[in-house]
Amino acid sequence: MIEQIYNFLTIESLYYWVNLGVLPFWFLLIFFPQSYLCKYFVTSIFPIFLLAACYILMFYKSYTSMYDFSNNFSLYLSFNNLTNLFSNSSFLIMFWIHFLAINLFVGSWIVSDAQKFQINKIHLIIPLVITYLIGPVGLFFYWFIRIFYARRINLYD
Repeated sequence: MIEQIYNFLTIESLYYWVNLGVLPFWFLLIFFPQSYLCKYFVTSIFPIFLLAACYILMFYKSYTSMYDFSNNFSLYLSFNNLTNLFSNSSFLIMFWIHFLAINLFVGSWIVSDAQKFQINKIHLIIPLVITYLIGPVGLFFYWFIRIFYARRINLYD
């Protein structure tokens, strides 16, 4: 059975399932940020654990297919090396899972922080949707909203 699951989770199917899998978490963050479901399933370690399991699976599949991981460190040396790494589908899917996990983490942090400052959930919709699509820009929009509720500007917290 484990071998069937392993063979079923190709890069294409994993891409499909990971993209669909994060949508319920984002739905809870955007529409029900103060619910118990959101508290226990989204702002906890649960979604990050699931995405980490997918990442580890892809890492293992890449390792067993003799992927050269030492070449990954060359991405810091030039932009051409980075584009060459993204031409490899294994590296690309691992990056995509990384991207989804970080954006989901930032979205859950936004909701947790907004609850601390009692920010109206209506004001969170736009920053959360933007965070889902282009993470850092959504965080910037949230920070701008947070200034008005916190009544101060902090560069750190």
